[in-house]
Amino acid sequence: MRNLFIKNEKQQEWLSNLARLEENFKGKSAEIDELSIFPKENVEDLVKLGYTSTTLSKEYGGEGLSVYDMVLLQETLASYDANTALSVGWSLGVVGDLFEKKLWTKEKLDFFSKEILNGALVNRSVSEAQTGSPTRGGRPGTTAVKNGDTWVLNGRKIFTTASPVLTYFLTSAWIEEQEKVGFFLIHRDTEGVSIEETWDVVSMRGTSSNDLVLTNAVVHETDLVELPELVSGGKVNGWLLHIPATYLGVAQAARDYAVRFANTHSPNSLNGPIAQLPNVQQLIGEIDLELTKARFVIYGAAAAYDNETIRDSLSNEISVAKHVITNSAITIVDKAMRLVGAKSLQRTNPLQRYYRDVRAGLHNPPMDDMTIKKLAQSALEEDKKRNLVKQ
Repeated sequence: MRNLFIKNEKQQEWLSNLARLEENFKGKSAEIDELSIFPKENVEDLVKLGYTSTTLSKEYGGEGLSVYDMVLLQETLASYDANTALSVGWSLGVVGDLFEKKLWTKEKLDFFSKEILNGALVNRSVSEAQTGSPTRGGRPGTTAVKNGDTWVLNGRKIFTTASPVLTYFLTSAWIEEQEKVGFFLIHRDTEGVSIEETWDVVSMRGTSSNDLVLTNAVVHETDLVELPELVSGGKVNGWLLHIPATYLGVAQAARDYAVRFANTHSPNSLNGPIAQLPNVQQLIGEIDLELTKARFVIYGAAAAYDNETIRDSLSNEISVAKHVITNSAITIVDKAMRLVGAKSLQRTNPLQRYYRDVRAGLHNPPMDDMTIKKLAQSALEEDKKRNLVKQ
């Protein structure tokens, strides 16, 4: 069914490029999870392939892939190895968003585009233990103090995905003298920058989402690259769809395993494989129903975002897609495990890994309760406006 969403030769070309890495990536997934190893070699392979610069716009020398393109490729990559896909996806999404909306000065974008083309990786570092997800509005505890033509930063960021290979950290900090939040571009080799290995979880174990620690880290005044209240171009960020795309890929992998198991597992109580059983066919049908719904939602949202004529009218669609896909992924993996039975709980079985990994999607932004709340608020506001017009 995935073939239905391939629209052009460029997408097919990149899917073919990724397919050459499939066997290698799949072969290492179990070890990455079991030992909580960051897939550094996988990321290096993707950098060499030029994959990490695909969302850089063409005017800056990149491939200029759209959100739709990114979702298609990230879903496929995640079906090979979820840790690799989520790690690289953050950099793809940040680059896509930066250069689409031109969030920085031209000079800074010119500089950064060359870095990306040379293999640099970036992620936003915004979450903190005291504030939680920045989507809930908490003020960062990380501080930035002006000192001549430099800024001095102190603080700790959690959930810094892909920390072993990031070249830059796009870090939020509270500027007391201005009473506002700013984003600073910090190179990993900056003095006072360190990574504390704190990542010890049961999901996405290989993403190395460790703590970024800033201890009197000094950056140039021009490294204050964003003041959120000055950013134009709309608040909706379609590039965040790389997150649900990852979990959709995991769900596809679980589905494929379950279908193969149904066609090959033949207990001696049956004259043939369990695929002939009505309850097994019911589960497979329900799995594919969920996958079909999820795909039309995420690719519909991606296509809508890529359409510049309607992009500015979007409000909750990206958040809805994330909610639908992550919850569908959980349902799909659960049904796959019901089909396979107790074997799915064996540590050597990939389904138990998929089961743990898709749970992580619930805790990636935006969270389910925020999406539901915003939908309700939008509905109530729309009703108020409609009634005011009638009056």
